[in-house]
Amino acid sequence: RTEATRASVELSQVRERAIEALVALARHERPEVRANAIEGLTPVAARVESVVRTGLVDPNPGVRSVAAMVVGEAKLGRAAQAARPMLSDEWPQAQASAIYALRRNGSEVDPSPLAGMLLGAEDARVRAQAAFVLGELGDESAAPMLREAIRQEMPRVGEVQKRLMRLQMAEALIKLGDDTPLSMVRASLYPARPEELEATALAVQVLGEVGDRGSIDQLIFLSAEQADRSRTMPAEVRLAVAQSLAKMGLREGTFLADELADSEIEAVRSQAASVYGLAGRREHLVGLDRLTRDDSAVVRTAAWAGVLLLVDREMGG
Repeated sequence: RTEATRASVELSQVRERAIEALVALARHERPEVRANAIEGLTPVAARVESVVRTGLVDPNPGVRSVAAMVVGEAKLGRAAQAARPMLSDEWPQAQASAIYALRRNGSEVDPSPLAGMLLGAEDARVRAQAAFVLGELGDESAAPMLREAIRQEMPRVGEVQKRLMRLQMAEALIKLGDDTPLSMVRASLYPARPEELEATALAVQVLGEVGDRGSIDQLIFLSAEQADRSRTMPAEVRLAVAQSLAKMGLREGTFLADELADSEIEAVRSQAASVYGLAGRREHLVGLDRLTRDDSAVVRTAAWAGVLLLVDREMGG
């Protein structure tokens, strides 16, 4: 019992260090780091509500948007009204996130701007954010509108952006109970050209988010090294597979994090940290600890967020 108590105390101390580090990183000069740190604090958002509130008035619209999504996901009722001024934000994605924050916390708010963004925005990223919010809100009445949005042509938008947008619309529809777009998402796992790899990575993420266990074999194949090395998927796609499988309860993908944690690419090291957080066990804190001392603040943020996730799971939280 003493040994178990000592282990529990050690984990609690590690958890506290992770929270302190993420709170500090939420003040970083790089907006991407601030946004990722606030998102990483979602499991303890009620405890660090002041940090999330500061994010709602951040000069960067991406940070404001992420903070509002955390307010909604963590159901920070008292902070929800602080998101209301964002309904008139100059950045449409922040407006969409504010609607999410308020509606998730039971506040009166007109959701119709989401329809305007979904069907009328010229920027595919705005449409994608509106679709994501509709999927997260879980209102099945939005499904016909999402089906219409997927069918719409956007002649001024490039094919890659259009494909990414439609994948996010498909994710929203699946979350609302319509599995029809699953075949389209699964088909995106197989890129015909290098420029389609971004869509492949997103399709992998979508399948993990919606818990599509029917795609597990395809995902595992996608992450494997091929005899012809030129046919092996890029590290970003293989790690995305490990993340998605972890979300479905399959935690074997940590070997990919071990293999790729020393990559020269910042984004790959960040993903490796996320895999440890989602799929790792207590022994993987060693790998995460190394990444918390990375030269890149982006990687350190992912690592500390991974520590918090892993420790919470190990402590039964």
